[in-house]
Amino acid sequence: MGDFFVSFYFDSVYVLFFLTANFRVVGFPGQRMSRPLHRGARISGSNGSNNDLWDSQMKEKTEKEELDRRGSDQSYFALRFPFRLLLPDNSTPKNGIAENGFASDSLLVGSPRIRQRITMLILKLSLVLIVILALTGSFWWAISISTTSRGHIFRGYRRLQEQLVLDLWDIGELSLGSSRLKELEFCPQDFENHVPCFNVSANLALGYSDGSEYDRVCGHEPRQNCLALAPLNYKIPLRWPTGRDVIWFANVKITAQEVMSSGSLTKRMMMLDEEQISFRSASLMFDGIEDYSHQIAEMIGLRNESNFIHAGVRTILDIGCGYGSFGAHLFSNELLTMCIANYEALGSQVQLTLERGLPAMIASFSSKQLPYPSLSFDMLHCARCGIDWDQKDGIYLIEVDRVLKPGGYFVWTSPLTNFQGVLRTKERKKMGNFFRDFADKLCWEMLSQQDETIVWKKTSKRNCYNSRKPGSGPSLCSKNHDVESPYYQPLQACIAGAQSRRWIPIEERTSWPSRANLNKSELALYGLHPEEVADDTDNWKAAVRNYWSLLSPLIFSDHPKRPALLEARKSVWVMNVVPTNGPNYLPLIMDRGFVGVLHDWCESFPTYPRTYDLVHAAGLLSLEIGQQRRCTTLDLFSEIDRLLRPEGWVIFRDTAPLIESARALTSRLKWDARVVEMESNSDERLLICQKPFFKRQAIQS
Repeated sequence: MGDFFVSFYFDSVYVLFFLTANFRVVGFPGQRMSRPLHRGARISGSNGSNNDLWDSQMKEKTEKEELDRRGSDQSYFALRFPFRLLLPDNSTPKNGIAENGFASDSLLVGSPRIRQRITMLILKLSLVLIVILALTGSFWWAISISTTSRGHIFRGYRRLQEQLVLDLWDIGELSLGSSRLKELEFCPQDFENHVPCFNVSANLALGYSDGSEYDRVCGHEPRQNCLALAPLNYKIPLRWPTGRDVIWFANVKITAQEVMSSGSLTKRMMMLDEEQISFRSASLMFDGIEDYSHQIAEMIGLRNESNFIHAGVRTILDIGCGYGSFGAHLFSNELLTMCIANYEALGSQVQLTLERGLPAMIASFSSKQLPYPSLSFDMLHCARCGIDWDQKDGIYLIEVDRVLKPGGYFVWTSPLTNFQGVLRTKERKKMGNFFRDFADKLCWEMLSQQDETIVWKKTSKRNCYNSRKPGSGPSLCSKNHDVESPYYQPLQACIAGAQSRRWIPIEERTSWPSRANLNKSELALYGLHPEEVADDTDNWKAAVRNYWSLLSPLIFSDHPKRPALLEARKSVWVMNVVPTNGPNYLPLIMDRGFVGVLHDWCESFPTYPRTYDLVHAAGLLSLEIGQQRRCTTLDLFSEIDRLLRPEGWVIFRDTAPLIESARALTSRLKWDARVVEMESNSDERLLICQKPFFKRQAIQS
């Protein structure tokens, strides 16, 4: 049905255009053909007397009006009835003599009127013949289309649809006047560190409480498309790995008092001078992070933290991560640590961790599930994270169990863990008893406890849940509620993931980096074949090399912001953002040992401004255009601008019409942009943009 519509659509356009052109041509000659008859009438009346001349002139005038009327009527009917000229003209006298005395024999070839009729007849017959041939050819062409050619036509029709949508969009933009085409204005100063969807005071006013005021709530504040400026004394971050341990004080929202008073295990740092903050995560003299990591490895049964990978640990979720010191230390051992913490208007853990170039995002354990699939992380770490695990009947521990892979580890460091110590209290003893009992109901095994740190191991066996006493713990979630990737759904009081096909203990998975290449049986869970994944991997390796070759001439080799695009000896991490309105590959991404998150791009991303060096969007424009438009492309671009650091880069990869339309929009965001053609695929283009560095003092002056 779609193929028929396509062929009909193309032929309709062709025939309509052709008919329109011929209608315009046919109409004008039909009006000019009556004029030679009037001149002939005037010549025939010139041989009479004056009275006859007067009568002849009057008669000529009458005949002229009559002929004009007949000529116009004839032209009109000629258009409506193309075959009328094939019939004899009933208005001609039977004796063959016209009223003006001239012969009007229908077979007289030299007559101007006959020439008019012959010309009209030829034109109309040609028109009918062309229409018949066009329709017949279209019919047989549509029948003879092969399966392969139908696919090409469908893609061509899809491109026509995209172009039509873009044309209508452009017309709509233009119809709104020049005000819609002007550059976006800069945001007010209070937007320097603004994060939409996180407004604690507004949530309290709406009735949120008991920790849910820290939740992500979108849609209650109007969207403002403006360009957020960097703070007054903002500086480009230092080049990695120096920028991991030293950041500019003016780039984050924190006071000197907070810097000097941070004395916890993962927050401790010192200010070098008035402009920089130094994190001594690698120094035994200051933080002891190395000793702490070594201690956790020994409690698991490993020699040191460099052996985490051999025990199946690759991805770690650090809850309440401080300022990312734990993840920064493990990064050198090829461990990928994702930091999550509540939104904080001042002294944000997430903002400072991201400023150091480490993975982090805003997330809360209060009332909603985390935007990760079940069975996502190899280890969860909580060092004085401030969560009361014994509250709400242990529902927070159930969420930990949901995102933890089979055989994974939960590490909790807190003074509250000293359940049997000298300083134990009644409340602390009560919490300890609850934690031990509930961990048993979740089929966790306590491996070891040293000082303030306890390590639990999640079961690797599914039958453990069935071996529990009836009614002695949370039930298993039904298949309808055990969703792979919840998007900020309410916390569930049931155990998720136990019925998943992805239940594979971490000790049975290959260690990193071989883990990135799933075996045949693992790929079969997603309906994929090794050949498909291998081809996709090769294509993206080539794409990354092309990106690097394109960006390298644009960035000086000693520039601190030069991106590292997965080449040898280049340290980089990628936040894989999977759109909620597209195919969900996030479980596959997490199983390969990478990190990612689900996101609706009509909402704001859960992070602070100026947190990413490069944004890469492949096919995102096509995905958003093909869906019901809940937001505009300008909304999407302004959000990307908020995420980008000054002098950061954006790479869009999409179809040529969408790229050209997007390029016209980049000028409104003051981006420097250029379109690059791709040699391998002529249907796609690259749009490479750079965000300028606008300084607030320059703008204000």
